[in-house]
Amino acid sequence: MRSIWNGSISFGLVSIPIKLFSGSEDRKLDLDMLDSHDGARIRYKRVNEDTGKEVEWKDIVKGYKKDDTYIVLEKEDFENANMKKSKTIDIEQFIMEDEVSDVLFKKPYFIKPQKGGEKSYTLLRNALKKTEKLGVATFVMRQKEHLSLIGVYEDALVLHVIRFEDEIRDTGELELPNTKIAKKELDMAISLIDQYTEEFNFAKFKDVYNEQLLKIIESKATGKTSKAEKFEAKPTPAKDLMAQLKASLKKREKQAS
Repeated sequence: MRSIWNGSISFGLVSIPIKLFSGSEDRKLDLDMLDSHDGARIRYKRVNEDTGKEVEWKDIVKGYKKDDTYIVLEKEDFENANMKKSKTIDIEQFIMEDEVSDVLFKKPYFIKPQKGGEKSYTLLRNALKKTEKLGVATFVMRQKEHLSLIGVYEDALVLHVIRFEDEIRDTGELELPNTKIAKKELDMAISLIDQYTEEFNFAKFKDVYNEQLLKIIESKATGKTSKAEKFEAKPTPAKDLMAQLKASLKKREKQAS
């Protein structure tokens, strides 16, 4: 693993020098865009809007448009905007693990102590594990302030970047239904949920989409075409809801026996 951020975690007066490592990886296949006429690769170029000439990465800077001119920002400008948050993950409070909605989570990062931070790292990790709490922290990375939660995964401290409140859209925009549900239907649905409730097994779930896509790619490479399987998801009519719930329960009972 290659670290993507160096700094420290602070809680109270304790400061822990750490490195952040991406805790997940993109599972998408590396597909190139091609011209449908001759199969040639499509290339993008960074072009100067005025001259039309290509610009190298080393000559590109970022700027903020103010009135009719751009204010060019250097690397130091982004750091100086909040030097502390650019260098420190400051835990501001602790909360219970079950207080946070899953919709807030965006991306996990593993935390590793730097030299001299081993004992304080171990102390924070063990304390969080024993109390089953998470640290709420803010910091700046890649020129953006992040809200985050710090917890424990296996033997490592892990930082979860979460969304700020204003990044979550209002569910009122969805115009959700408030249809009347009979008690029998609700009880049946709860029974079905209970039937499917089991201890979460992380290893049980595999990313099979890429494997399936690779099979199609390999098939096309040999000149063969795969026959597409038909699938149609049919919504359950309200009048059939009870019957479908009963059938689902029976099916699950057979699977469990």
